[in-house]
Amino acid sequence: MRLLTINGGSSSIRFALFDTVNSLQRIMEGRLERIGRPEATFWVKGLSGAENFSSVVNAPNHTVAVGILMDWIEERSIHDPVAAVGHRIVYGGQNYSTSQRISAEMVQDLHRLSPFDPEHLPEEILIARAFHHRFPGLPQVACFDTAFHHNLPRMAQLIPIPRCYETMGVRRYGFHGLSYEFLMEELAQLGGTEAAHGRVILAHLGNGASLAAVHHGKSMDTSMSFSPNSGVPMGTRSGDLDPGLLLYLARSEKMSAKQISDMINFKSGLLGVSETSSDMRDLLSHEVEDVRAAEAVALFCYQVKKWIGSLATVMGGVDTLVFAGGIGENAPVVRSRICAGMEFLGIKLDDNQNDVNAGVISVVGGQVTVRVIHTDEEWMIASSVCRVLGVALDGTRNNRGALQ
Repeated sequence: MRLLTINGGSSSIRFALFDTVNSLQRIMEGRLERIGRPEATFWVKGLSGAENFSSVVNAPNHTVAVGILMDWIEERSIHDPVAAVGHRIVYGGQNYSTSQRISAEMVQDLHRLSPFDPEHLPEEILIARAFHHRFPGLPQVACFDTAFHHNLPRMAQLIPIPRCYETMGVRRYGFHGLSYEFLMEELAQLGGTEAAHGRVILAHLGNGASLAAVHHGKSMDTSMSFSPNSGVPMGTRSGDLDPGLLLYLARSEKMSAKQISDMINFKSGLLGVSETSSDMRDLLSHEVEDVRAAEAVALFCYQVKKWIGSLATVMGGVDTLVFAGGIGENAPVVRSRICAGMEFLGIKLDDNQNDVNAGVISVVGGQVTVRVIHTDEEWMIASSVCRVLGVALDGTRNNRGALQ
């Protein structure tokens, strides 16, 4: 049985193919990138290397892009039929707290929820509907990124605006739930049940970035709120903003809602502050000669540090701090700057271990265990599909992460 996972973004479609013989084994992955731009790209990387390719394609929108992907799947299915598809659905609202098989009723619900997440849901619905029309008998499963935070404590859910909006579904939802679910399972395997049930702060730091406080295995609070725009600064997203600033821009600059949305989603964060790049690697390589790059890096580290302190307060301390995501896993200097001066919380890094991205980067015998764990949302989606469809696995995790 082969499972396909789909992660649709505003300008990309990421996918992976898993085999379910005894355990989940990633055998292929790929991405359609730069959708809507003149030269979109489609690349695939396989475990054997025999089917690796990268090509420029014409993908002016998601409808064309998903058609390209489905054509490729049909060509492959002659020999390796896909038995099910799992979709990462960023926003599940109040009704969806677990992964579920996609139905016509669910699609209607997601259409109604689209105004809550106009940057992700429309494309995700489009992709699921396209697969249904091309492969009507293929089971599809929705895996919701908000599900991990569904039962946040009441005070963590509330947003301090008039209560009438709460009845419309306005609350703190939190995101990156698939990553957090994977990290907690991995922490249990690496550190044992005691570590996984302790006071844990998870820092998913990548182009999208958030943090979460987890105690007794449950989400207690998280930096992202009603939308994925909130919390710490990200690659192109602003993170938290004073609402008065948006009112000011609307009045003084005559900015429309769409212009403000474009600014806070695609022109802010590391890109907005640096004016050069949304990629942390670029900024680190230029921070010595470019004060804008240096300030973008410093602001990111400062805000993550503040959130670690805030989340530790929620739990009355911290036992384990986990770094994950592209920046969290691969940028020792960023981890070092975030953790500098946090000895009062019991956080102290071993510089040598941190420099080589070791699994444990805290000092031996330290009060807080600081870990670097590679997250794998695709593996989590595939695992969720197996649970929903009743596919038995032995629990072994093979070929997690990107294929080499």
